[in-house]
Amino acid sequence: MAHTTKLHPPPSPLILAEPDTSPGPFEGPEKLLEVWFAPSPELLPGANGGNGTAPANGTANYNAHDGSAANGSGLSNGNGMIPAAATGRGGRMGESPSGEPFRGLRTVPRAVWEEMLDIVKCKVLSVVEGDEIDAYLLSESSLFVAPHVIILKTCGTTLNLLGLHRILEIAHEYCGFTSVWRCFYSRKSFFFPERQLGPHRDWTDEVRFLDNVFGTAGSAYTVGPINRDHWLLYLTTPNAIQFAGDQRAQRPVGAPAAPAAPPHQDQTLEILMSHLSPAGRAPFFIPESEGEASTSRSGHELGAGISAQLGIDALFPAHETTLDSFGFEPCGYSANAVIGSGLSSNGSDGGYFTIHVTPEEGWSYASFESNVPLPAVGTPGGRPDLKSLIRRVVDIFQPNRLSITLFVSTGEDHAPAPAVIGSDLLPEFERKDSIGYEFDGYDLIFGCFERRGWSEPKSPAITSVKALS
Repeated sequence: MAHTTKLHPPPSPLILAEPDTSPGPFEGPEKLLEVWFAPSPELLPGANGGNGTAPANGTANYNAHDGSAANGSGLSNGNGMIPAAATGRGGRMGESPSGEPFRGLRTVPRAVWEEMLDIVKCKVLSVVEGDEIDAYLLSESSLFVAPHVIILKTCGTTLNLLGLHRILEIAHEYCGFTSVWRCFYSRKSFFFPERQLGPHRDWTDEVRFLDNVFGTAGSAYTVGPINRDHWLLYLTTPNAIQFAGDQRAQRPVGAPAAPAAPPHQDQTLEILMSHLSPAGRAPFFIPESEGEASTSRSGHELGAGISAQLGIDALFPAHETTLDSFGFEPCGYSANAVIGSGLSSNGSDGGYFTIHVTPEEGWSYASFESNVPLPAVGTPGGRPDLKSLIRRVVDIFQPNRLSITLFVSTGEDHAPAPAVIGSDLLPEFERKDSIGYEFDGYDLIFGCFERRGWSEPKSPAITSVKALS
């Protein structure tokens, strides 16, 4: 019988440390949480035939404190998955047997997500509703909502993980979901961990928090040297991890286990850049507005100007790019883009990219993330290939140090992870580290680069290895 893990109730109320309100730097590196309720929209857990709507007998009231649901509903067909042809994240939504699109988490009202974000300590600036995914631009980074997955990326001293239990509640209350297919949590090493709150002060605390939710289904990894830039990853196995409803519901003997990878290849590229050059930082400083305080509209106007000036709006072909960007006063920049909306012969070819910039000298940082599936070299239709995209992004932000992660699913029909992090990728940089991992259903490629001839300036704010946790 396939393994089914019950999500644990949360621990006793978390006591948060008092926030550090003293003047100081802003933490640019983001915390990235992905919660997948199915490998694809067509494989959504079986509430109302997999259509991602609340159970027919009324809205369930999942209680995060005891892991129970008021209506006691379980998985509708006993195995938690609706067998059907499937598309991957970012691809065109399929249709249910009734002909309605699988909207899943996209049925959740904006106000409900905003209430969850209040727990995390960030606000919605604007939303782009694509054909397959909704992109929320936040005061501290981004939220992406697809029918079957939610992606929450937050910077600063936000409490990213404290939103997890509310996300599970919302998924059950509004969509009838009762299990998690996979969860991923990752981040770069912080510059200033002492300024973080709650479980985010230390990686071991974050892992303990996630283990309290997922039990033995999760594993934690440190990728790269612990005394320099490194990347931290927590991921769960591809089990039907139940958090509500009939905890006894399991797949029948002989039923196929949940797949380890999505049916179409899932590819996520992250470029995490620090120590930006003066020329790379300059465009992100905004002169103080005269007269009235800056408004949301003026912030979007500033963002659009920066995007055009630097060519961010041309990273992908304009005809398939919907870009939502924001310039912060006195400095900073964020952008979400929804790319494409159709299917190629190989499956889904749409997706998103997101950019966030903290330009202050001493702790300057910029991040780029995209899940648009691209080959290592050569693409038709005007899209960049992976190597070209990486080089264009690095040229825009001009970092002196960067790390690259490429996370690629490894299903039966999936192509091998592209070999893109070679020593010749960036001629002006020296590759310091290159590491590969093979997980259940995914491969990870990680590389660190430093600009040739550059030496890190001494900083009183980072004085020990502990400051890079």
